[in-house]
This record gives sequence, C-alpha cells and structure tokens, in this order.
Amino acid sequence: MAVIGPAGNGQTLSLDSLVRFRRGMRTTAAPRRLPLPEGMTAPLGCDAVAVPARIGPLVLPRLPRVGCVYADESHWWWIVPSDSDYALEWPESVRYSTGAIVPDTPRLIHLPDGTVPYTPPIPLYLALCRVIGTTPSWSRQLSA
Repeated sequence: MAVIGPAGNGQTLSLDSLVRFRRGMRTTAAPRRLPLPEGMTAPLGCDAVAVPARIGPLVLPRLPRVGCVYADESHWWWIVPSDSDYALEWPESVRYSTGAIVPDTPRLIHLPDGTVPYTPPIPLYLALCRVIGTTPSWSRQLSA
C-alpha cells in the first residue's frame, strides 16, 4: 500500500510505517516502579502484589503486619520482598509485579512503623486466599 506523504512530495509510506506511526500516537503512561517513602530501606529488594480494589479493605485487617500499601481506583498494591512469588501460586485475581513496576503511580494509603516497607508475603498470601475463597496451593490434593 502506498500513501502520498503529508507534504505531497510523492514519498510513499509502507503499511509497516503507518502501523508504527499509529502506535507512536498512543498516550499511555509508562510503567513505573512504586516509589518508597523517604527514609524507607528495602534490603531485600521490592516486588508488589496487586489485588482488585474491592478486596483490599477485606485483606488489610487480616494481616499481622502491614507494610507500604498503595491504591488507585482499580487496585491495591502491597510491597513485598523480591522473589515472594517463589514457590507460591498467587490466586488468579492477584497480579504479582517483579520489581514493583506498576502501570500508573498509585497513592500511598498506608505507611508502616519503622523503615522497612514490606508486608510479610506468607500472611498476605493466606489472607488473600481466605478472602478470595481459594485453597492455598500447598493444601490442594494431588491427582495421579
């Protein structure tokens, strides 16, 4: 497919060029790392666990310790140590973000006491399973 360029100079654009041009016009926010509050240290690195916003308030009171929690209109994000997804099958409605990279910049809604931003991942996992109604992966029966 050939299209006359905008200056009418006879330059042709391929279909690939048009597709690249169209993709360049999209205005979506670039993914960003969740910013840690001033004075917080993350000696174990940071990942994030996101749940639908309607579930967040149900999980919060079930946790023995809550680290930094962020929220936007659609999700609540908990900061967990890096590799907290190792050997855990997080429930389907949960999004695990390596490096705490999120599509937008949610606002901080909970700041923990101390300088460590983490919510312990095992209690978070168990609370999420309980609220969502999922059996933890290590409790499921194996079939032969």
